Amino acid sequence: MANLLPPSHPRLLALNKLYHAVLGLPRHLGQHSGGIVICNHSLDEVVPIQPASMPDRTIVQWDKDDCEDLGLVKIDLLGLGMLAAMENMIEIRRRTEKDFDLTKIDLEDKAIYGMLHRSDTLGTFQVESRAQMATLSILRPNNFYEVAIQVAIVRPGPIVGGLLHPYLRRRNGQEKVDLIDHRFNKVLERTLGVPLFQEQVLKMAEIIAGFTGNEAAQLRKAMSFNRSDKRMEEVKGKLRDRMNERNVSQEVQDKVVHAVGNFSLYGFPESHALSFAAIAYWSCWFRFYEPAAFYTGLLNNQPMGFYSAHTLIQDAKRRGIRMLPVSCVHSLLVTELVDQDAIRLGLHRLRGISAETRERIITERDKQPFSSLPDFLARVAPNAKERRILAKSGALNDLPKIAHRRDAMWQVELPLYGDLLESRDETAAAVLPAMSIHERLASDLSIQGASTGPHPMTLWRRSHPEWRLTNARELQTLSHGVPARVGGLVICRQRPGTAKGHCFISLEDETGISNLFVKKENFQRQRMVIVSEPFLMATGRVQIAEGGQRTIFVEDVFPLPGAEPVHAADSHDFH
Repeated sequence: MANLLPPSHPRLLALNKLYHAVLGLPRHLGQHSGGIVICNHSLDEVVPIQPASMPDRTIVQWDKDDCEDLGLVKIDLLGLGMLAAMENMIEIRRRTEKDFDLTKIDLEDKAIYGMLHRSDTLGTFQVESRAQMATLSILRPNNFYEVAIQVAIVRPGPIVGGLLHPYLRRRNGQEKVDLIDHRFNKVLERTLGVPLFQEQVLKMAEIIAGFTGNEAAQLRKAMSFNRSDKRMEEVKGKLRDRMNERNVSQEVQDKVVHAVGNFSLYGFPESHALSFAAIAYWSCWFRFYEPAAFYTGLLNNQPMGFYSAHTLIQDAKRRGIRMLPVSCVHSLLVTELVDQDAIRLGLHRLRGISAETRERIITERDKQPFSSLPDFLARVAPNAKERRILAKSGALNDLPKIAHRRDAMWQVELPLYGDLLESRDETAAAVLPAMSIHERLASDLSIQGASTGPHPMTLWRRSHPEWRLTNARELQTLSHGVPARVGGLVICRQRPGTAKGHCFISLEDETGISNLFVKKENFQRQRMVIVSEPFLMATGRVQIAEGGQRTIFVEDVFPLPGAEPVHAADSHDFH
């Protein structure tokens, strides 16, 4: 500390001057992945254009604000994996209903809202996260507009800005609706007095402060993604001046300025929320009415969403859908619906097999079925690494004279050492032991990141009958405050900025998902176990939140005794 320079030292004064000189300037150059700039004539006559790092792509050298000031039109294209997944789901549905049109389904279907009330939304769009599920059971949307509110309100901005809980209390009759001022009745009544959407805030400024369209646009810019504190303070100052000129009471002024300040934390337009709500509702419709098509679409567009392919496959199996493994004899390039109760995984699930090899499998098979393993190897010509992956994954098991995976693993090596396959002893397959169920599961997870076989926790319980753990299904029957001990595969770890250092963990077993809450102090004490162990066991007490969602308030957490790390699938950690 003795070596620190005093505040008045010339070096510190110079650094302070430099700091304030660069404060607010662009931090780095970046490219919007979906931004398009449109001009009514040649764009390079208006703005400098340079090559982008991607071949055949160019970028403008101005930022979006400069483009807007000059009158150029900038369009942001939002790419969503769920749109591609739903395109696949629609294509499957149209095989049985040629004229199926998703835009014509009933948006007031009570069955869909019942599913939302139960938080049965794993894999759906926007309403699948743990926070969304917890809020769904409280908000309990009963119409499409309330789905839009659900999508918009469960975000860091509304939570930090103190908008979530007031809306929920008003929604459930626990708090009186406050519309701030009678002039806001038409603007705020649909959100119970809580300004959730950008359009509402802009309209409030026009009504209460007489903001013109141009001034409202300035407010919109101040609330944009930049979140410039300086610009926001300038607009809030103008807002107060205008309200003073109109003799608006101090209480109303404070509420309006507070609403604007809170909203600047996230800035979610109503139009955006409605668009997201449509996709969320449609995805829920497919999950309820066309579950096989739903899971097929999701598996064909991984990675996406909140859950891994492994969790989606396990969830599908719990819903009575048969998941058939990858097969060089039966699988297509992508995962495909076999019938309304069965899905066949596609060749795309095999990591380490090139696209060219996968395509040759389909092309050669379409010409003529494979008569033997030598025939397959000769016509498809996979390299040595691919041969081993195909054998170890079980993808060759349906070929003639292949007894099991280990037999296939032995046979694919023979052509590499003098083409001895023709002299193979036919009894060798009987001598070679087949893989155990544990070995098959480990192979599936290492090659595909998922398995159609039993859940790892099923195998663990068979091997460790001495441990009595509450499973996810049993947890839903326990009362508040009851001690419980749970265990499972970690599929999610989260410490959001709004959680004040507390940690949320989701454990999956063969019956479903158990949610854990770990206090900040316990997380810090057991951090290494929590962040590094693929399987966990936790002890604590059951907490039942408003809406009925059950969580384990964790007192202690351990590595799951005897769990095999090779049986772990990918987890969604700290995103």
